Amino acid sequence: MTDYMQAAVLRSIGEITYEKRPVPQIKEDQVLVKIRHCGICGSDVHYYQHGRIGDFIVKEPMVLGHECAGEVVAAGSQATGLKAGDLVALEPGVPCGVCEFCRKGRYNLCPDVVFMATPPYDGAFMEYIAYPARWCYKLLPGMSTVSGALIEPLAVGFHAAGQGHAEVGQSALVLGAGCIGLMTILALKTRGVNEIYVSDLVDMRLDKASELGATRVFNAGREDVPALIQDLTGNEGVDLVFETAGSSVTTRQTASAVKRGGQVVLVGMTPDPEINYDFSALMAKEASLSTVFRYHNLYPVCIDAAGRIPLDLDAVVTKTFQFNEIPEAFEWTVANRNDSVKVVIAF
Repeated sequence: MTDYMQAAVLRSIGEITYEKRPVPQIKEDQVLVKIRHCGICGSDVHYYQHGRIGDFIVKEPMVLGHECAGEVVAAGSQATGLKAGDLVALEPGVPCGVCEFCRKGRYNLCPDVVFMATPPYDGAFMEYIAYPARWCYKLLPGMSTVSGALIEPLAVGFHAAGQGHAEVGQSALVLGAGCIGLMTILALKTRGVNEIYVSDLVDMRLDKASELGATRVFNAGREDVPALIQDLTGNEGVDLVFETAGSSVTTRQTASAVKRGGQVVLVGMTPDPEINYDFSALMAKEASLSTVFRYHNLYPVCIDAAGRIPLDLDAVVTKTFQFNEIPEAFEWTVANRNDSVKVVIAF
């Protein structure tokens, strides 16, 4: 194995270049992973285009990418359960382990988490990563590292379904058919929810939602989604509404679409901090409102579901670029935002 590797570094807004770095040395509790696949997430695109997401600001050159999987090439003496040759998915957030939220098992809320590709921490668009073994999860036999990289967005979908307490016999509306919306569909189906309606503005994404099991899809640019939901449910609404688009329009639609006593789950994050939301409509139904921030304790569950059910995670991949094409991959992603779901980098 070489002593040096290449890393794709975000230098400034819209500029990614490669630099030579030493292959990292592992600690006793770490493994050295040769990255095989890594997805481009919406957060990566935000940093690429704008240099920030809210209070997270890129102040120094940074490596993007956190949806990743690869092959273990070396293991430290205390990295139990993993050995060279194992294929693993890397959970991209390493929490402190001692705060109130970590002790309660809700480590996604840890204020001191080290999360890949979140300033000031580097991500996975590099050839090798030294990573704590306890946050690397072995893939099941036959699983590809493409699927391994997509465990990360699947975990978001599973967490969303869990926040909605989804169960057999319920109906659901998923607002947004991007990657997270599609993963929410898969998560709902694993929990026995089979009446799933999906809306989006892009027909290609709606076709993918139908392919993955949506009961009916609506193009929100041509159809009145809340009205259609009322017609289809006898003016009752659906048990569960998941907002995954991060739009103020779809966020407002959740209150009218949910059933009395139902559950609204906000997964996407609208950029409008002063959104006009009809809380009175929600309260008159005594419907519950939940939110999602990443996930916790779900990588093993998602890997088991993806490998054993199995779930066709690769179906959400629109286009694959090679590691030496990362600048072109971001340019293509930005230019084709409305014609793609997930772009993956192959190493």
